[in-house]
Amino acid sequence: MTERGVDRIAAAFAAARGRAALMPYLMAGFPDVETSVRVASAYADAGADLVELGVPFSDPLADGPVIHAAATRALADGVTLHEVLEAGERIAELLPVVLMCYANPLYARGPERFAAELAQRGVSGLIVPDLPLEEADAVLEACDANGIALVPLVAPTTPDARLARIGRIARGFVYTVSVTGTTGERAASTADAGALLARVKAHSPVPVALGFGISNGAQAAAAAAAGADGVIVGSRLVRAVAEAVDAGADPAWAAGSAVAELADALVR
Repeated sequence: MTERGVDRIAAAFAAARGRAALMPYLMAGFPDVETSVRVASAYADAGADLVELGVPFSDPLADGPVIHAAATRALADGVTLHEVLEAGERIAELLPVVLMCYANPLYARGPERFAAELAQRGVSGLIVPDLPLEEADAVLEACDANGIALVPLVAPTTPDARLARIGRIARGFVYTVSVTGTTGERAASTADAGALLARVKAHSPVPVALGFGISNGAQAAAAAAAGADGVIVGSRLVRAVAEAVDAGADPAWAAGSAVAELADALVR
């Protein structure tokens, strides 16, 4: 795949013009590597525009109990970063892949080697939740050299001056966290989403996606109506996979059905 990852992300958002791009999350290797690839295929068939691919990690500080449990199970089953990247390569044939990886595995390989392998695998972007703005230079340089979009995160508590600094280094899109807390399903989206998105957009040269707490079509549509260029959904889908496994059902079908409901809400 010769297209630069950052360009592939831009094309995905451009193709979704008139609605918010849908970016479902999946935990690589949960319940196993092959099934996680089938889940991603179901996402593509159901109308996803991009996919966020989680790397299992032992201390996922940004993640709530559902995603944490999935990561723990994948690690217990021996899933490795190498297997995750192999899965990412297969998924990238279907959709642009944005890898969500904590800093420890990245630094264990080194930013240059890590970014180069992402490019070789056809992965388009990288999210590192525990990488502070002040320590991002080396990772950003390595990603830029390989055409990988290093996607920053911002929160409701991020002040405008810091938003401006983040906007200057943003690649691909800005991941806007809708709440102060970890990932997880919530009864309603934050009432301040519109104001938050407007603040972020004022400083961002790239699309702005909203995540954390979005779990159904009504919330996805509300996020889009509030101004989100993209909608990211995670815990709801990981829970669908876990419940299907427990019930002896097909996880890919369960997760794909949930994504279809989200995609339909965004189209309408």
